[in-house]
Amino acid sequence: MTRAAERSATESGGAEESAGRDGDTPKAARSGKEWPARAARRVRTAARARAAATAGRAAATRESAVRAGREFAADPGGKVREGSARFWALNRRHPFFAVILATAALLRAVSMLAYQPAMYFNDTFDYLHVAMKPYPHPLRPDGYSFLLILLKPFHSFALVVAVQHLMGLAMGVMVYALLRKKFGLPGWGAALATTPFLLDAYQIQLEHLILSDVQFMFLVVCAVTVLLWHDRPTWKIAAALGLIIGMAWLTRSVGLPVLIGVLVYMLIRRTGWRMMAVTLAACALPVVAYAGWYKAEQGKFAITESNGIFLYARVYKFADCHEMDSLPTEEIPLCTEPETRLPLSQAGIWDAASPLNRYTGKRFGPDQNKVANSYAKRAILSQPVDYLKVVGYDFLRVFRWDRTVFPDKATYQQYEFGEKSSALPNWRMDQDNTAADEAVAYEQGRARTRVVEPFAGFMRVYQDYFYLRGTGVGVILLIGLAGMGVMWRRLGGSAFLPWSLGTGLLLAPAATAEFDYRYVLPAVPLACLAAGMAFSPEARGRFTVLLRRRSPAVAAAPEPPAEQVEEKIPEPAAN
Repeated sequence: MTRAAERSATESGGAEESAGRDGDTPKAARSGKEWPARAARRVRTAARARAAATAGRAAATRESAVRAGREFAADPGGKVREGSARFWALNRRHPFFAVILATAALLRAVSMLAYQPAMYFNDTFDYLHVAMKPYPHPLRPDGYSFLLILLKPFHSFALVVAVQHLMGLAMGVMVYALLRKKFGLPGWGAALATTPFLLDAYQIQLEHLILSDVQFMFLVVCAVTVLLWHDRPTWKIAAALGLIIGMAWLTRSVGLPVLIGVLVYMLIRRTGWRMMAVTLAACALPVVAYAGWYKAEQGKFAITESNGIFLYARVYKFADCHEMDSLPTEEIPLCTEPETRLPLSQAGIWDAASPLNRYTGKRFGPDQNKVANSYAKRAILSQPVDYLKVVGYDFLRVFRWDRTVFPDKATYQQYEFGEKSSALPNWRMDQDNTAADEAVAYEQGRARTRVVEPFAGFMRVYQDYFYLRGTGVGVILLIGLAGMGVMWRRLGGSAFLPWSLGTGLLLAPAATAEFDYRYVLPAVPLACLAAGMAFSPEARGRFTVLLRRRSPAVAAAPEPPAEQVEEKIPEPAAN
């Protein structure tokens, strides 16, 4: 039908053009005065042809949809079988990744059977408190609490962790799709790059915790996928990218460095200032709206009141007031002597003996945060070498082979699949409810973790052997760095984005708070993506070129100039 319409339109256009050529004014045509009219007729003819073709395609699509609906109504089982056939065909095209993804999904299903309905961390109940009574929390942004609010009508922590497990699997799909389709890796190579986080036991356990980390990881990987998939993003893509980063920022405050890294990458790749401005504006939209809500509730245009307090925890172990000049009176209570300091940097925040508790007033209030921030910056400027030492020590701790108990046994055990569960905490969240009360209210039933054997025993054994060691993280980063080195003329190429973001996510906690094992995991998918890109055809080609340039050249005898070549005249043959 479409082709007939196009032929009809073309024939009519040809007839009109012929009429124009053979009309009553041949002299005008020959003189060139009629060519604007002929051009206009050609434009109209082409427009009619395109319209007819579009109408034909639309009609064919409608007919196909109606026919498919009738076929499904007549034989629904056949359509189900057809969908199943397509599914198995997809698996045959990606067999290695299909096996890895199925194994990862099975492990997550076993963890859901083993620890019902979910597992909890200390921070869980702050997020849950906001979900039960929404307000801008002064310690951390509410992005993850919004997810809990969205799923609250179902009254199921199991559903929350199921969504988080799906996020974990989706990250594997995105990394595989980028490496396989965008950067040309073979199926087994792209699948291998996903195993360090899809099959990591601590990643699975993190997804089973009611915590913000998995949502943050998922949003960051989504942002990287969107940007790498489109070499030259349109304004719609740039707006979507900005919104994703904005939601990541509202999930964890470390989303701000992610925005900076993305903008730097767009600048290097010469995406254009318009697309950068669209990304920045779209990111600012949810963040500014949240900050306005925070100001309405807390009286300050911000998203938290904890940045200074966490930075104080960073300097707590080395800050020496004797090294600081003109210390203000309000900061003197934060001074400590080496022999009286608590053993951990985080104790500067959470321990009852912390110098922060010497202040009266609201915990994590604006006054306390302001004083702590000023004191911490003063300590860093006065003792920059000591600051770099503690940052470097915590950063290098990421790459240790052995996983030791840190920061303390109670915290470390919350990252393990345990033999038994602890009772829900009874600390007060407000005047009316404890943490346990709000968990039971959200679940509308028993919320304490139930350990179900033998599934729990299987996950404990699995966690003892199958996890990514810190040294493995370092090796993956080095592979990605080597791939970037090959692409040095392009400042690392596309791998610059995931590698720099992954390294930044490892460095940010060491620079602003303290090392924690769960802060390592968000960097792993990005590091794996960058390492996989080091084996792309483009990177391998450039590596081959570098090897040829550095290899010793085969000595070849130079040919003499043409003018120096004497023509040899053959001697006459002897008779």
